[in-house]
Amino acid sequence: MILRIATFNAENLFRRPKAFGLPDGTQRQEVLDDFLELVSLLDLPTYTAADKERIGRLILKHRAYAIDPDNPPPIYINQIRPGREAGLFKPPPAHPDHIDVTAKGRGAWAGWAELTQDDLDENAVRNTGRVVAEVDADILLMPEVEDRLTLERFNRQILAGALGRRPYPYNMLIDGNDSRGIDIGILSRHPITSIRSHVFDPDPERPGEHLFSRDCPEFEIRFNGTPLVLLGNHLKSKSNDDPALRLAQARRVAQIHQAALERSPYVMVAGDLNDDLDSEPVAALLDTGLRDAMSHPAYAGELRGTHGKCEARDKLDYLLFPPPLWHRIQHVGLETRGIFEQPKPFDTVTSKATEASDHAALYADLDLDL
Repeated sequence: MILRIATFNAENLFRRPKAFGLPDGTQRQEVLDDFLELVSLLDLPTYTAADKERIGRLILKHRAYAIDPDNPPPIYINQIRPGREAGLFKPPPAHPDHIDVTAKGRGAWAGWAELTQDDLDENAVRNTGRVVAEVDADILLMPEVEDRLTLERFNRQILAGALGRRPYPYNMLIDGNDSRGIDIGILSRHPITSIRSHVFDPDPERPGEHLFSRDCPEFEIRFNGTPLVLLGNHLKSKSNDDPALRLAQARRVAQIHQAALERSPYVMVAGDLNDDLDSEPVAALLDTGLRDAMSHPAYAGELRGTHGKCEARDKLDYLLFPPPLWHRIQHVGLETRGIFEQPKPFDTVTSKATEASDHAALYADLDLDL
């Protein structure tokens, strides 16, 4: 029996934060940095005069007060009772030059800041489905998926409906700690018999904060009576980088891996580790005995990375196998045709806007009869 396991950072399936689509990288990072600052300020129990002034400036800068279907702001303040006494700020005039923040602190108003979502290009959605269909994995881990129902809609409407391919009978996703709707999902042709989440694992260096940027879900999948435990990951991004946090996350994943070995010898780590093969976070995982699929002799490709141009420095995505599965690997492949930067993308990938993702799909075939 051949089992194909894959990982593919889909960069969302139908909708993605508007800020992610800004063509200017500096501008994109500025919006994300401002959003994180705004969220941090809004969570303060008491707002000082300086806090209120800064909150107001950020709201004004990004039109976070505006309901504008034709040109939605990149950040929006979603208030349960907008304009009421219990709101965050007074309703602004048509052309405001100042936002009057009236709430005294986090407990004085109900609502939140969110990154406005944009619909993805229809061709990009289909090309994402095309990558999934071409890989045709038995078990597919998918970082950056909005939610489980969206994963199911993609499975039924795009993969099965638009492309006429086999839908997956099983899919699962647990919402993680990222408010932008980029969670870790899984599609499987084998029953998912149990799930363990680590969204509440504490960060030892930041009291009161969660360790994982998204989660490290443990998906247990049963086939031929033997459970495979797949630890799905999407470690801290290099955007607004925090190498120490990414290393702490990787070390915790290594601990989770060791604990899961008590339930099964077949425990693997997959997903977007957001670092290269020589980095400390990846080394922390390889020190457990796990091995990178792209270093297996069964991988004959010339490309050493998985992102953008797929050069060695662009290796972000991993399938890490334990020794009992290493000798079962028969083939390792990289599906790059969904990336616009690649020299031979799909004929339907005609621009950055229509590419499936700027990540390749990495897959490996295991012979379970060996």
